Amino acid sequence: MSSSGMNGVKKQITTRRVANPGKATVLALGKAFPSQVVPQEHLVEGFLRDTKYKYPELTTEGSPTIKQRLEIANEAVVEMALEASLGCIKEWGRQVEDITHIVYVSSSEIRLPGGDLYLSAKLGLKSDVNRVMLYFLGCYGGVTGLRVAKDIAENNPGSRVLLTTSETTILGFRPPNKARPYDLVGAALFGDGAAAVIIGADPLPSESPFMELHYAVQQFVPGTQTVIDGRLTEEGINFKLGRDLPQKIEENIEEFCTKLMGKAGDDSMEFNDMFWTVHPGGPAILNRLETKLKLGREKLECSRRALVDYGNVSSNTILYVMEYMRDELKKKGDGALEWGLGLAFGPGITFEGLLLRSLASP
Repeated sequence: MSSSGMNGVKKQITTRRVANPGKATVLALGKAFPSQVVPQEHLVEGFLRDTKYKYPELTTEGSPTIKQRLEIANEAVVEMALEASLGCIKEWGRQVEDITHIVYVSSSEIRLPGGDLYLSAKLGLKSDVNRVMLYFLGCYGGVTGLRVAKDIAENNPGSRVLLTTSETTILGFRPPNKARPYDLVGAALFGDGAAAVIIGADPLPSESPFMELHYAVQQFVPGTQTVIDGRLTEEGINFKLGRDLPQKIEENIEEFCTKLMGKAGDDSMEFNDMFWTVHPGGPAILNRLETKLKLGREKLECSRRALVDYGNVSSNTILYVMEYMRDELKKKGDGALEWGLGLAFGPGITFEGLLLRSLASP
């Protein structure tokens, strides 16, 4: 849209898309990471050096170390969640007392009470804040959290929901062993961090929604419970990933995405007419999805960037991808696509999906 000013020069006017009344929107976003960074080329020796200093037993194969691991993880996930939440609240611009609900997602801590209470106290939330805790969902936990926050926001007028995800890999760490070279692949692929978003419907003039959570759906693939298998032991959590995981996702993804797209109300829309916010479980999953759905190479660029920059940080990663997508949509201005999909996959095999609507403006 353009108009002529008093001097006759045309100037560009950009109009923000308006959220549908009563639909949940993403109002702000924040993220956090551990204070120390270990480059991948120094991953093994760096990790061993750090753990030998305070917890030498973690480097001994077969040692019962779940207690020590939880001592590290329980504190670390809340500290990262706190930093991410504070950054998110600052971007949001309203008072912390205006948060009515908190959804806390983690597969990295075990205790009662849970991190949701510790985080609420550290943030100074009201004592009657409504808390929901989602534990051990794995890689699809972030999208589950968005779905739950969406339901809360849309069914509680005026509510503002803080969704926080926080993960660390310490529960699954195993000391390097020449008999298990594939352990190093996991150590290089997975990462630690936290993320947070504020969700609310019917945004106030002072708020800046950038994405509408239009529709959400969850689905599991029957007979695939053992493809992603995690067991808690005295040594921590042991994970086994089936080699057929990318194939199982590829076999079921088209029908799942078609179901989500149908809720946009445009039968002529094709996969490449949308933007894609996909949890990057690994390069193979992204490649299979791209090939199966015949997506343009640029469609999964935000997912690949998040994987390179942060690794697979379990439930957090979808929010890192969402931040990159927000930036891309803002750059494109009025030319940005309106509709998109948010996807994540995890144990079950479980598919979580969101039909997203961009509200971003430059």
